[in-house]
Amino acid sequence: MKSEPLTLPLDKEDCETLDFMLSYIIKSQDEKYATKHNVRAGVGLAAPQLGILKRMFVIYIPKDEKQEEVCYQLVNPQIIEESYKLIAMKEGEGCLSVDEEHPGLAHRHYAIKMKAYDYHTKQDITIDASGYEAVVLQHEFDHLEGVLFYDRIDKLNPNKRKDNEELI
Repeated sequence: MKSEPLTLPLDKEDCETLDFMLSYIIKSQDEKYATKHNVRAGVGLAAPQLGILKRMFVIYIPKDEKQEEVCYQLVNPQIIEESYKLIAMKEGEGCLSVDEEHPGLAHRHYAIKMKAYDYHTKQDITIDASGYEAVVLQHEFDHLEGVLFYDRIDKLNPNKRKDNEELI
């Protein structure tokens, strides 16, 4: 189901939900915590995954040798630009809400521009993302639209690449 927009300023409950979501995602990436609490590591979490049909999600991608840390608590995000070039993860996507595997390529835009209110920085922002970061943002945005990653996989030919697509 599609999620409903939020009114700013956020109420206390929505603020607490966003903080819980970010805390959960960060903890899920800690191997000891994940093992002890039997949780899978994630890089994003959308409110609909908690049964809350509100347009908000969080992203946390830790810094590594390939990229800087990415941390957002986004409210009412909108994708305002998309590249013609596409991207897909060659090993496929996963989701904290989907226990079973769905092999295949989930075709997404290689680069996007997204506008949102970021509760983390307490300001309206515009994000220019490409590559993996763009995949994660689109994956979480899809949750707000009632779409799951496997809805993007070609059922008849799940591993078929598009002409203008990069695999990562």
